[in-house]
Amino acid sequence: MLRRRMGYSDPSSGKDILGNRSLCFIFICAFGLVTLLQQILYGKNYIKRYLDNYDGSFDYNSTACRELRQEIIDVKVLTMVKTSDLFERWRNLQVCKWEQNKEETSNFKMSLSRCCNAPSFLFTTKRNTPAGSKLRYEVDTSGILPITTEVFKMLPDDMPYSKSQYKKCAVIGNGGIIKNSKCGKEIDSADFVFRCNIPPINEKYSADVGTKTDLVTINPSIITERFQKLEKWRRPFYEVLQNYENSSVVLPAFYNVRNTDVSFRVKYMLDDFDSQRGVFFFHPQYLLNVQRFWAVQGVRAKRLSSGLMLVTAALEMCEEVHLYGFWAFPMNPSGIFITHHYYDNVKPRPGFHAMPHEIFNFIHMHTRGIINVHTGQCT
Repeated sequence: MLRRRMGYSDPSSGKDILGNRSLCFIFICAFGLVTLLQQILYGKNYIKRYLDNYDGSFDYNSTACRELRQEIIDVKVLTMVKTSDLFERWRNLQVCKWEQNKEETSNFKMSLSRCCNAPSFLFTTKRNTPAGSKLRYEVDTSGILPITTEVFKMLPDDMPYSKSQYKKCAVIGNGGIIKNSKCGKEIDSADFVFRCNIPPINEKYSADVGTKTDLVTINPSIITERFQKLEKWRRPFYEVLQNYENSSVVLPAFYNVRNTDVSFRVKYMLDDFDSQRGVFFFHPQYLLNVQRFWAVQGVRAKRLSSGLMLVTAALEMCEEVHLYGFWAFPMNPSGIFITHHYYDNVKPRPGFHAMPHEIFNFIHMHTRGIINVHTGQCT
């Protein structure tokens, strides 16, 4: 009563000594400190933010890189993760140097050797397809091609490549992911370069995709649609092939009955021009075995892409395999939209290939040290 009458005031009023505001501030600081410690000790978000700001590369076997690889390995199937989450995990892994895992690579090569054996059966040859025998088509399984004397003459005596013949190989996909990559010089430095479906490699694109070509596939549909089945003018097609110097060409002549005649015409045309370029036809049984192999890995499609076929063969022919231009999403790992091909934006026939599942397998194989998938810029 006396204090009220005398207008007594508390000297600590307004200063909130250990009052609500002070306690709230202390609580926030404590909570922030605990959260930071949890992220440092247990969380991966802190590591990711640190990696994003780190201007360098981590060693393959560093603790951070092992954790980042495990994040991808933990995703067993593509449907387990959102595309944006997969992109983030892949981006984070880019700060880690890639190294080949000799044991993982050897085991994978042994599996391929048992199922497919590219050094013996990648192409149809006189050795694996004797004269007088009958060749069953890959898709038109009821169709059979007799190996007549004329057909037999077109086949090479034996496979031109052997197991692990080349040290470093580059397989070039046609995806828009390679555009503006400046990977041309790096690609051309490889011992052997595979390309898919005679893509453009002129001056407009060479800085990104290189020019060196040792083997290039040709889909017979290209011959049919762009070059009128070679029924009239054949020089335009011959001149296109000149861009690939002395590279060999490979066609799926025995995929179905329709492919055979147009594929043979490529061989006849090059003979007419006295070309020394090798012309090979995929062995249908090899492609069937490759299809079955990848189906077990989760790639189920009406048809594997030409790129996957070449990657499969390269894994047996080469000690170390590098992929460029392989991506199956409309945006790059940073979320920026890209064209379907590096030279156009023509989409494939829907439901024919299973490209996202193919790329998902490549990402896993990169993580395991089996192949090196390049999706960024080359230095």
